[in-house]
Amino acid sequence: LLLRGVCKGKYPSYTYFIIQPSESEKNIKIREKTNEVKPLSHEGIKIKMISAAPLPLSIFTVLLLALRSVLGSEDDSVEETETKASQWNYLIIMATVFIGYLTVNGMLLYPFKIAAQEQEEEEEEDPIVLRNFTLEQLHKFHGREDENTGQETPVYLSLEGTVFDVSNGRDFYGPGGPYEAFAGHEVGASLGKMSFDSSFIDDLGACSSLNFGEREELENWIVKFRDYRHYPILGQLVHPAPGGNDAIVSAEELRTADGTQGCPEGYATPPIYVAMSNRVYDVSFGGVEFYGVGRGYEKFAGRDVSRALAKMSFDPSDLENTDTSDLSESQIKVLNDWIKTFEEKKGYPCAGVLKK
Repeated sequence: LLLRGVCKGKYPSYTYFIIQPSESEKNIKIREKTNEVKPLSHEGIKIKMISAAPLPLSIFTVLLLALRSVLGSEDDSVEETETKASQWNYLIIMATVFIGYLTVNGMLLYPFKIAAQEQEEEEEEDPIVLRNFTLEQLHKFHGREDENTGQETPVYLSLEGTVFDVSNGRDFYGPGGPYEAFAGHEVGASLGKMSFDSSFIDDLGACSSLNFGEREELENWIVKFRDYRHYPILGQLVHPAPGGNDAIVSAEELRTADGTQGCPEGYATPPIYVAMSNRVYDVSFGGVEFYGVGRGYEKFAGRDVSRALAKMSFDPSDLENTDTSDLSESQIKVLNDWIKTFEEKKGYPCAGVLKK
């Protein structure tokens, strides 16, 4: 239209403009979002200050300014009145074309489209970080009030080891729902057998002994969760968790378990070992977003970090030195708090005792 004619097609449809007055009313300065000023001329246009706006709004403002010039005064002569009546008809035609242009190109909805697009981009920027689950960790996601925070927890279910977030189906699987007994549990065998018998709940091994019809029923539930309900897959239930207080972890095993090695069968992500006070914890069970590749505590993966965590240090010398005999009382307290967090709050399973 008018402004695009001035721009000679050099700007995209949704460029933002500021039209400023210059020394000559016949000169127009158009400043883009890049703040680059380009003088352009167009005879017969009188422009006043127009604030930054999308192109359609800029055109509409030009039309309003033109309308102001068309409206006459009591002192106008007959010839001037007839001329302005002709201009008025021309303005109506331009306004009609302008509105039609917006409708055809969908520009009236453009701000909403941009907002929706930005929201989709934000959602795409935060993919789910897959993790491993112990049975004890899974039990905490039952949909009821958390004892520590006082807030409702999400609702997770495991189907033959695959953990789904079914919080969007809280009416079915949450408190008061018909399947609330399944919340926070492994229920592959239960759904395959269509049974609420408690003996099948949390029995991951029972899934391997389902008959043909029960196996088909379980597969139907998995397809329903994944492809129809689109419940997010969060990771894998590993039960029983390997290791334990009696297992021995060598220094070489510790160093290689940094999250970059191969993923064992039945795991959603490779084990990540972090050692403190001679105990080795597998933080792939909920700590991938902290200790995984490219994360904030990546340097701690596959190491004994007793000294580093006690001193809250990323210094390479503290990472290489595992001696804690010279730590202060306050630093020892910090270390014990970390151990308590790993064991009680996070529930990271113990992979074994570090071999000296």
